[in-house]
Formats: sequence, C-alpha cells, structure tokens
Amino acid sequence: MSTAVAQKKGFGAFMWDYLTTVDHKKIAHLYLVAGGLFFLLGGLEAMIIRIQLIKPDNEFISAGLYNEMITMHGTTMIFLAAMPLLFALMNAVVPLQIGARDVAFPFLNSLGFWLFFFGGLILNFSWFMGGAPDAGWTAYAPLSTTSPTHGVDFYVMGLQISGAGTLIGGINFLVTIVNMRAPGMSYMRMPLFTWTVFVTSTLILFAFPALTVGLFLMMFDRMFGSVFFDVASGGNVIIWEHLFWIFGHPEVYILILPVFGVFSEVFSTFSKKRLFGYSAMVFATVLIGFLGFMVWAHHMFTTGMGPVANSIFAVTTMAIAVPTGIKIFNWLFTMWGGTIRMTTAMLWSVAFIPTFTIGGMTGVMLAAAAADYQYHDTYFVVAHFHYVIVGGVVFGIFAALHYWWPKMFGKVLNEKLGKWAFWPFFIGFHLTFFIQHFLGLMGMPRRYWKFLDGQGLDTGNLISTIGAFFMALGVIIFLWNVIYTAMKEPKASADPFDGRTLEWSIPSPPPFYNFKQTPLVRGLDALWIEKSEGKKAMTPAEPLGDIHMPYGSIIPFVMSFGLFIAGFGFIYQVDNPVWLSLVFIGMGITLGSMFVRSVKDDLGYHIHKEDLEKGDGQV
Repeated sequence: MSTAVAQKKGFGAFMWDYLTTVDHKKIAHLYLVAGGLFFLLGGLEAMIIRIQLIKPDNEFISAGLYNEMITMHGTTMIFLAAMPLLFALMNAVVPLQIGARDVAFPFLNSLGFWLFFFGGLILNFSWFMGGAPDAGWTAYAPLSTTSPTHGVDFYVMGLQISGAGTLIGGINFLVTIVNMRAPGMSYMRMPLFTWTVFVTSTLILFAFPALTVGLFLMMFDRMFGSVFFDVASGGNVIIWEHLFWIFGHPEVYILILPVFGVFSEVFSTFSKKRLFGYSAMVFATVLIGFLGFMVWAHHMFTTGMGPVANSIFAVTTMAIAVPTGIKIFNWLFTMWGGTIRMTTAMLWSVAFIPTFTIGGMTGVMLAAAAADYQYHDTYFVVAHFHYVIVGGVVFGIFAALHYWWPKMFGKVLNEKLGKWAFWPFFIGFHLTFFIQHFLGLMGMPRRYWKFLDGQGLDTGNLISTIGAFFMALGVIIFLWNVIYTAMKEPKASADPFDGRTLEWSIPSPPPFYNFKQTPLVRGLDALWIEKSEGKKAMTPAEPLGDIHMPYGSIIPFVMSFGLFIAGFGFIYQVDNPVWLSLVFIGMGITLGSMFVRSVKDDLGYHIHKEDLEKGDGQV
C-alpha cells in the first residue's frame, strides 16, 4: 500500500504500512529515523562526557556512570547511528542508480532493519535494567568478562541481533548489485557510490562473522560458565582483541567507503564534470577493501606480538594511505577547471578533504609501531579516529542527506539553513578534536573520568567542550531545517541539481515501482549522456508492460521481536532459571515466523500496463 493512500486512511494505517513494508525506499526512511534518533542519543552521551571534562576534578557524573557513557557513546555511534544512516542512503539510492525496481531480497531487507532496530533497543534497555555496559566500546577481556552488572550481557545480545541484521543487509546489496543492474550497465559503468557500496557489502560479508564469533565466545563465558577468555583456566584474553579487530578495522572502511562514493557523486555533479580518473577510483576502492583486512593488529602494537608482526602491520597500515591519497587527488582534479556550485552538499564535501587528510596523517603517525607505544591509549588516538569517523563519515552523511533529500522526500533542504548548520558544526568539530591531539601528546589518557588541577590540561579540555556545544548547535539547526523544509519548501523536480546518474531520471520522490520501463545504459553517467544528446528522459530497454511487485509482510517485525524477547531470557537466566522460559517463548516466535514464511505462498502482485499508461498503479 502506498504511503499517500495510508495517510488518507489515518495514522494507524500509515504505521501499519511502515511496519510491514518491503519497499527499499520506505526501509530507507526507517533506517534514517532510527539511525537519526540513535545519533542524537549518542550525541547526548558525548555532551555528558565533555561536560564532565570541562574543568579539573569535576563531579558532574560518577566514575561508574562515566564508564557507561564512554562505552555507550562509542557503541551507539558506530553500530546504531553511522551504520544505519549509511544503510538508509544505500537503500534510498543504490537500486535507483542501477536501474532496478527493488533490491534482490525485499523481505530480507525488511528483516535486516528490524533486527538492527531491536538489537539497538536491547542495548539501550540496559540503562533501565541495572546499568549499561561499562567495559569500553571494544569490550576488552578480562574487563568485560568480569564486569559485575548485566551491562556487558546487553552489549553482547544487542550487537549479536543488530549485527545479524547488518550481515543480511550486506548480502542483499551484494546480490542486488551483481544481478539487478539495468541493461548496458557493466561494472565499469556503475556510479562510484554503487561501487563503494559493492565493496562495502563484501567487507560486511567477511568482517561481521569475526565479531559474531567473538560475541558468541563472550556470551558463553558470561552466561554459561565457559572460560575462553579466562587466563587462570587456560583461556586467552588476546584472542578477543584479534577477533574484535579482525572485524573492527574493516568496519572503519565499511563506514568510510560509502561516503567516499557520496563525495564522488557530489564533486562530479556540482563541478559539472565527469569524475576525474574513474578507473583509478574504482581500483583504489577495491584496494582499500583488500588492504583493510591486513591491518587489524595495528590496534595491538603494545600487546607483545613481537617486532616481526608489528613491522608487518605497520607497513600494511602505511600502504593503505596510498589508495586513499589517490582518491583525494582525483576529487581535487574533478573540481579543477569545473563550474563549481558551492551548495550545502558541496560545502560538506570540500570541508571533508582537509579534515580527512589530517586524520589520515595522524593515522600514519600511529602506524609507526615504536611511536605508537607513546601515543597508545592517549587522547591523540581519540583525536585521530574522530577526525576520520566524524570528519569523514558524519560530514559525508550530511553531504549525502542534502544531496539526496529531494529524491527521498520530494523537497530540497533549505540552502541557507543548511549553511547555518554547517559552519557551527565544522568550527565546533575542529575546536573539539584538534586540541585533543595536543592533550594526548601532553600525556592525557583515554577514558579517564577526571583530570587534576596543575596538570596543564585545563585549557585544552575547556576548548574541547566549548567546541562540542558548537557541534550540538549545528545538529539542532539541521533538525530545524528538516522541519522547515517539510512545512515550507515547494515540491522538488525530478532533477533539481542537474545530476548525472539514473536516480535523477525519475520523479522525486520516485513511484514505488521506481521505473515504468527499465532504462538502457549507454555509458558512464548514463543520464548525462542522454541530456547531452538533447533527450529529456532515459532511453527504455524494454516495452511498457506489467510490473511484478512483492506484498508487504509483518513477519520480519515479528521474527525480530521474538529474538528481542529471547535476548532478555539469555541475559537473566544466569540469575534465575525461570527467565529461560523467555528464551523458549522468543525463539518459538522467531522459528514459528520462519516456518510460516517457508510454507506460505507469497507470489506478489502485478501493476498492469493499463494502470501505468494512466499514471496510476498505486495499490
């Protein structure tokens, strides 16, 4: 059922529409709203951390609560904010860019979202059920395995369920890009954003199982009495670090590669030029993905692996700077000589280049194993990864939202408010994190609850906290822009930015079947080729005919809800075996839903050619 029809029938029907949808565009909306809420929650946790460190010997929050804040801030921002916001963009754009009517597995697409959402809920329920996880977002053993509250149990169950959703999503996009490209769209004609999502999905496929294995081992240690990470019983705590970082470093590229694709689209569109060095950009993307699996132990230089292992991982870490540098220069050459329009999306993209370059430079510094002994676990590392994750990923998400907002919601975000949001966030970001490099070099450790008077850390921390308030102001203005645009801005045209790729060839927002006729792709920047020949629309690759569409389903929601219930049973059966009943109830709901899905015919429905000719086809 279409959103417009659901809204006419009332709020209940509208909610049911989104609970049961398998349409990739509506699932993009779900990811955007859920990821946005978790982003605000993670930002609130960050503000509490910075307020605690605004002055020496502060007592704003207790030491225990501070540990929970730093753990939940990191975990929320990586797993529950950045990842789903990127999945929102992937869902909204990739099928349109490749000329597809949906993703390969619409049912699994919905299941992936609901698993992520209920995993995130479990993690945040810990605040109300005895305390949040407090062992850091990396949950190093034995700190995590001996944490006395159930917080780490919530971490384990929440990330297991949420991670399953991400893995399903990655497989789905991999199959979609391989199998569902429009006629004529060879791999070397795919837009750069689609290429980066393709490599990202491959990374998800290989990286997330390592996290799953590690979380299973920790789950058994904490909930069922095993000793995988108990040194006294023959276990090994370093194994957790290996498993976590075999996932954790590719995760950095899972986050950053899609926004590399975003910047490639934005620079090309607003410079009115084809992307410089397209082939080199594609190979650099693949090389980053490949090298991303060969650098994980640079997080572990101080664990005693020995000089040979340290040297190998130092060299591979420095090598990954080369394909990244290729991208930076190609973006600069794309702008060189172009007709540049400094829109808000372009502003975020241009600001990314020097910001991310600083993050890359400090990354090479940290890659030098001998120097890393000094930098390790200081605020220098905090500054480095925020320059990469915020200066890269968050800047990219803001650029993408301004660029594709009309395609997702049918209205262009207000440009003036967009720039008002950019400047406080950009200035505040550099105030917050640039000074932290120097705090780290002065010896300020990560994750410390407070610092003392007379250590020379007062001014730096004060500046850092002031910067955080500027960033918060930027986010608030952006949220106001969203509300203002929805209420005041006129409806956008199909192609408000004079775009180059297929998503701009259909109305904004697109009809729920995307393309009446599958487009014929005749080269890179498929829409631009048609425009350059004076055509107003894409050349179709097929005659107008009936379109097959899938029905919505409540089963993904119910299946994920079952795991949500079972999660509480696993966590609390340690205290009272009665809780085990929740495991059986929850797993029963999930397995029952799977059985219903397996035996139920779901053949979908057809939009008839006659309805398409009339411009109808809503059901």
